[in-house]
Amino acid sequence: MLIKTFGSACYGINATTITIEVDASPGFGFCMVGLPDSAVKESQQRINTALQTIGFRMPGRKVVINMAPADIRKEGSAYDLPLALGLLAASEQMSAEKIAEFVIMGELSLDGHLRPITGALPIALQAHREKFKGLILPKENAREAGIVEALNVYGMETLREVIDFFNGESELQPLKVNIHEDFQQLSTAFDVDFSDVKGQDNVKRAMEIAAAGGHNIIMIGPPGSGKTMLAKRLPTIIPPLSLQEALETTKIHSVAGKIDKNTGLVAKRPFRAPHHTISNVGLVGGGSNPQPGEISLAHNGVLFLDELPEFQRTVLEVMRQPLEDRSITVSRARYSIEYPANFMLVASMNPCPCGNYNHPEKPCLCASGVVQKYLGKISGPLLDRIDIHIEVVPVPFAQLSEIKPAESSSAIRERVIAARKIQEQRFKFEPHIHCNAMMPPRLLKKYCKLDDDCTALLKTAVDQVGLSARAYDRILKVARTIADLGQEAHIKPDHVSEAINYRNLDREGWAG
Repeated sequence: MLIKTFGSACYGINATTITIEVDASPGFGFCMVGLPDSAVKESQQRINTALQTIGFRMPGRKVVINMAPADIRKEGSAYDLPLALGLLAASEQMSAEKIAEFVIMGELSLDGHLRPITGALPIALQAHREKFKGLILPKENAREAGIVEALNVYGMETLREVIDFFNGESELQPLKVNIHEDFQQLSTAFDVDFSDVKGQDNVKRAMEIAAAGGHNIIMIGPPGSGKTMLAKRLPTIIPPLSLQEALETTKIHSVAGKIDKNTGLVAKRPFRAPHHTISNVGLVGGGSNPQPGEISLAHNGVLFLDELPEFQRTVLEVMRQPLEDRSITVSRARYSIEYPANFMLVASMNPCPCGNYNHPEKPCLCASGVVQKYLGKISGPLLDRIDIHIEVVPVPFAQLSEIKPAESSSAIRERVIAARKIQEQRFKFEPHIHCNAMMPPRLLKKYCKLDDDCTALLKTAVDQVGLSARAYDRILKVARTIADLGQEAHIKPDHVSEAINYRNLDREGWAG
């Protein structure tokens, strides 16, 4: 008897429906075709033991299984459940009446319980697009898949439950998730706040500008000056995710298997802080079994690179193209996958190996030329792509001991949201552009017009510092954001002056 069940495979952040054809005919043998990998082939042993545990058996006939499309490689253990149901239906041990109406995914344990899978949200979205009646998957993944409200999602704990469901022996209600209520509750809860940070008003100002315009920022300062503390609080002042952005972000984290089973939805902007020993593939994604890298996991959020000079130079250089294009295409001999990578880069570094260069109290112990060599680990092209360079100096004891609370994240966020609304109105007819940092060169002439005073000021800065054309564009974008924060329609000289001051590492002789 020939039976068809349906599963799904994730490639990049999208899913493809897989048709599993199971034929049980007279004879002996077991054959599985359709480019299954080792984990899929090993499912025979898991299914055999699980079926025996719950009182069923493998078909005592010749079994041929085809996983179509046959030219797409099938990877992982999540096909255990549709394969097991196909075998039972083909050998007439369960009803096959409704089985083709559902997408079914799940890994089997030897006692018949279902283990969670990755990519539940892309699978649910694809099942909805192809008008399947519902989706059956492990209970731990049900809340994540339930975000797709128009699809009936059934979370199951055991293989026996699934069999009883198709045999009509149990009535199960699909999971209902109030996505809007969950989104509102989760998007405003933070464990940290800018009110925790004493002093550092100039750095907070730079952070506010970065958040308002979506600009990349690098902080240079000695150990203990608060660089990491400030970076961790940046997501608290960035405007909240829209529901569409939350779904995009959740898809990426779902494919990577990094979704909290209790929430199912990534409602806050991601904050990713990889260690400096990370590899190229770990940062941009890929591998033999393609996975999104840290730059994609930081999509719509913040990628924080602490101790930037300690990262391998080749790792840092692979970020150049994603910083410009806001996506990364991973091309290999067997596949080519595009991952989104629209993130804010926040980096921090010591000014020298000992950490005390430009320290107001401690002397620098580094030999002559060592500071410049240390800063030279960061290439000029990469620094050009970072809009704001800001020095962070240690906070004096008098400020540390102040009882008066600093300005809260919510107060700063209100100003940032107001500036972002101006930008939304400005770019409403420009697809895929949502903030000033995303402006291409063709729009700078239109939205960053300078009067004679601003032009003269910027010309002087370019002549003295020797800025590149890219750095010139970055200054214009930052100046536009500063004007937006001040609710100004036009860029003024003080906006340009402040933007120029945020190019510390471009200054000739800054590091001796």
